[in-house]
Amino acid sequence: MRTFRLVIACPDGVGIVAKVSNFLATYNGWITEASHHSDNQSGWFFMRHEIRADSLPFDLDGFRQAFAPIAREFSMEWRVTDSEQKKRVVLMASRESHCLADLLHRWHSGELDCEIPCVIANHDDLRSMVEWHGIPYFHVPVDPKDKAPAFAEVSRLVREHRTDVVVLARYMQILPPDLCQEYAGQVINIHHSFLPSFVGAKPYHQAARRGVKLIGATCHYVTEELDAGPIIEQDVARVTHRDSVEDMVRLGKDVEKRVLARGLRLHLEDRVMIHDNKTVLFD
Repeated sequence: MRTFRLVIACPDGVGIVAKVSNFLATYNGWITEASHHSDNQSGWFFMRHEIRADSLPFDLDGFRQAFAPIAREFSMEWRVTDSEQKKRVVLMASRESHCLADLLHRWHSGELDCEIPCVIANHDDLRSMVEWHGIPYFHVPVDPKDKAPAFAEVSRLVREHRTDVVVLARYMQILPPDLCQEYAGQVINIHHSFLPSFVGAKPYHQAARRGVKLIGATCHYVTEELDAGPIIEQDVARVTHRDSVEDMVRLGKDVEKRVLARGLRLHLEDRVMIHDNKTVLFD
């Protein structure tokens, strides 16, 4: 069923829900899902509604025009999207295949409702797997001594493919600040650690040295500060002193791919709202 997804964040106050509900009722809007959250600490209010598109007398642009006065009245940060307009997701990878393979499988089976116009990788190892799915594969090597040309090409490819979301599926490079700024809130990363613990390289080795009992993975938005962006999704697996670093890596890969897939799905369905450096999830 085709729906419009209305997502709102604004300073909290009396009458917001009533005003939005009355607006939808005026145009015979049929609400199929409604979620609200009032954050007492920040004083902000968050809302997500799904409305049957065929119940409304206007298209997406018409909705935006009709709703704009209410948005101004309540100083809303808002967006409305059409569930039939699939987001364009560019995947970026390196040599490890588990996250990329999992996302491609979920896309191929229809579990992830999006378009994947291309995959960009700094190694050529995964080309055959990607091209088997009929997706263009761009090999953009990164020179450790001069990364600027590679990221200039990455930026060009991302723009050329009219990208809505970039997913770093174990892309083992740090994106430059200008790319992080241009696509703020649109670049999703999987970090093989339960952030904020064990940031940076080799987190499983760090965890093993600390004798942890839980290892985890974190799906988060990329910002200029390494591994410090708003967190979308996390999960853990239990380990013991008997588990080697290799065991932790193996168990961790399973956590990584399911956490990344869940985080991407939440984003695709407009269920994630960023406020300051944290997220509100309507799952």
